[in-house]
Amino acid sequence: MTITGSNITTTNANDDILLDVRDLTMFFPVTRGIIFERKVADVKAVDHISFTVKRGETLGLVGESGCGKTTTGRAILQLYKPTDGQVLFQDDDEGNFIDLTKIKGERMRRMRRKMQIIFQDPYGSLNPRMSCGSIVGEPLTIHGLAKGKEYRDRVEELLTIVGLHPYFASRYPHEFSGGQRQRIGIARALAASPSFIVCDEPVSALDVSIQAQIINLLEELQARFGLTYLFIAHDLSVVRHISDRVAVMYLGKIAEITDRVELYENPLHPYTKALLSAVPIPDPVVEATRERIILQGDVPSPLHPPSGCNFHPRCPIALVPGVCNEVMPEFRNVGTADNPHFVACHRV
Repeated sequence: MTITGSNITTTNANDDILLDVRDLTMFFPVTRGIIFERKVADVKAVDHISFTVKRGETLGLVGESGCGKTTTGRAILQLYKPTDGQVLFQDDDEGNFIDLTKIKGERMRRMRRKMQIIFQDPYGSLNPRMSCGSIVGEPLTIHGLAKGKEYRDRVEELLTIVGLHPYFASRYPHEFSGGQRQRIGIARALAASPSFIVCDEPVSALDVSIQAQIINLLEELQARFGLTYLFIAHDLSVVRHISDRVAVMYLGKIAEITDRVELYENPLHPYTKALLSAVPIPDPVVEATRERIILQGDVPSPLHPPSGCNFHPRCPIALVPGVCNEVMPEFRNVGTADNPHFVACHRV
């Protein structure tokens, strides 16, 4: 890999990699004082995480509320400017990568065409003063992609693609149901023909039956347009259905990442095991005999995370006092080269 220029362009032999996140860090400063404001601490929302996303795959990102999932997605898209780290995005067919943290202005605006987001809240993510057609067509106007009849045709096409009638273009968000609003948000994300979409819990606010429709729609769109997803969720059943690989996040760090089948059949990190044990199984015999892992205590504050392994205060197998509360575990591959299984745990 070579690095050249102030904007860091890299060439990677692995053309399958679309996104390469390295040591991504997002700290939010805590300040004190009114006139003479000073920083007194940092909220460590995302704490030095690394992972890759291959072109055309779906990487599921799961964890408890407040673990940093949404912040990770927004930092990748540069909606939050990361405190540290690199976000390398493949810019062309020659395998050249652009470090998004090093660019800004017009160049960053052009890159945003290739990266979009579907928000969690289908009610709050749509402007109530804009019609459905205006919301879906806004990216076309911002990036100068279409106008006039071409603009109207494209808006109608996008609405049809997501399962809405083109007649709805003149209606306003309050006239739609939650599932329909989320379809509008998906159409807006598709408008600029991106290659990468962050799906920030896109079905968590919807009814179960509607969730299935939206998940199926996302899979159909991925197959049709060759999209790459970072799918953020806390519902492990949904993540298992849609994801190719799954990353488990806890208190700003990634605890485990591997293929979805491997993760569900052979979880290694004690936090992953606890999460999976809480997923109900529609078989009363299996449900009655399987072991439930109940974690003790509460999630520590990201303002003052524990020393060593950040999971050790709640871990049932932690060596305390000892290595678990003194040394931060290495995020290492305990699988094979063909089927990697990364985990951050001293006891694995």
